[in-house]
Amino acid sequence: MAQVLEFKLPDLGEGLTEAEIVRWLVEVGDVVAIDQPVVEVETAKAMVEVPCPYGGVVTARFGEEGTELPVGSPLLTVAVGAPASDAGAETEGSGNVLVGYGTGAPPARRRRVRRMAADVVTSVADAPAPAPAPAAETGGRGDGPVPVISPLVRRLARENGLELRELTGSGRDGLILRADVEQALRAAATQEATAQEATLLPPAALPSTTLPPATPPTPATMTTPTTDGVTRTPLRGIRGAVADKLSRSRREIPDATCWVDADATELMRARAAMNAAGGPKISVLALLARICTAALTRFPELNSSVDMEAREIVRFDRIHLGFAAQTERGLVVPVVRDAHVRNTEALSAEFARLTEAARTGTLTPGDLTGGTFTLNNYGVFGVDGSTPIINHPEAAMLGVGRIVPKPWVHEGELAVRQVVQLSLTFDHRVCDGGTAGGFLRYVADCVEQPAVLLRTL
Repeated sequence: MAQVLEFKLPDLGEGLTEAEIVRWLVEVGDVVAIDQPVVEVETAKAMVEVPCPYGGVVTARFGEEGTELPVGSPLLTVAVGAPASDAGAETEGSGNVLVGYGTGAPPARRRRVRRMAADVVTSVADAPAPAPAPAAETGGRGDGPVPVISPLVRRLARENGLELRELTGSGRDGLILRADVEQALRAAATQEATAQEATLLPPAALPSTTLPPATPPTPATMTTPTTDGVTRTPLRGIRGAVADKLSRSRREIPDATCWVDADATELMRARAAMNAAGGPKISVLALLARICTAALTRFPELNSSVDMEAREIVRFDRIHLGFAAQTERGLVVPVVRDAHVRNTEALSAEFARLTEAARTGTLTPGDLTGGTFTLNNYGVFGVDGSTPIINHPEAAMLGVGRIVPKPWVHEGELAVRQVVQLSLTFDHRVCDGGTAGGFLRYVADCVEQPAVLLRTL
């Protein structure tokens, strides 16, 4: 006798209360295995694939693509059949699905459902016959799952008719990255163009080797034109979360900004010498982060937040350093945990890992929360200065402009030096101008004379 179980949108963690359905991965009538991803949702933090804790036949789905659902709302129902020993299907829950969600059953080994008992199929006679989904959709191979995490990678492969099971991933443990898909598409386009030329087709018939846009707009960013010539874009997902956080920061934090120009010539020389010595490359961002953590150790007032309900300043012993990253889905701030105990090489590696995850859309909610101070390198946009908005509930943000050759008085003479503008926006409730100025001056001194940093190592 089949039992129909309801799977609800689980707690996605980090205080998230709702999510938007981006894409369904299963249809009504499909057979699903325990822990098989069934839907892609977008939260205010990241894109997440939600696995189903039950194995059986999908009998209903709740919510169309683009619909926002609160945590605890029904996602789908699954008809679970007889015990696995009789039906050949898994019927127990898998345990925890995501943060704060569980089926109450012990974890079960994940495996593909080969067949379902007759009573399961007959209990959903009105549903269409189960059909296996394409490998690019489900991430499935005949001998196991395709190692793909990013929904953006799957979407890019699906839209270009690329079979993911035929690719070899360049990521850790064979993980297929976006770069692997793009390389395969370029190779296919080149091969097709060569074949066309071999048959002496006219140039107009040759296919374009330009890749299509990486990702079409998701429902969270699609615009709606109106008859009066006005276009409205919903503030949802990441864009909505950014809007809420920045508005709250402006409402609650009495911020102030101070800035200084610094000669970064010696810092750039030091980086060049470090990279010439061999080993992993050191990024400018990693050097600035190392300077930041040293400055926060000397001025811990800025590694804090304000609890107005308790009327207390909460100071943190550990430095979780956020850094602003612009992605196709909007601005995100990944967090480097315990940045104060990492050297420049370790910081470079972590920045690279988080930046790649941000680019491919695989950041987890945990990667985007818990920061205590933010480093904002807006110089990558070709600008010199800015007065950034503090990343609430933090107390300060260091902004770094572009490093460019400028006239500078060096050792009493006019010279061309590599100059950068540094700005510090801080919560005036946690400290006064003397502390903020001292922090910024120390950062500038380390940029101008990296040897100053050796005194704090």
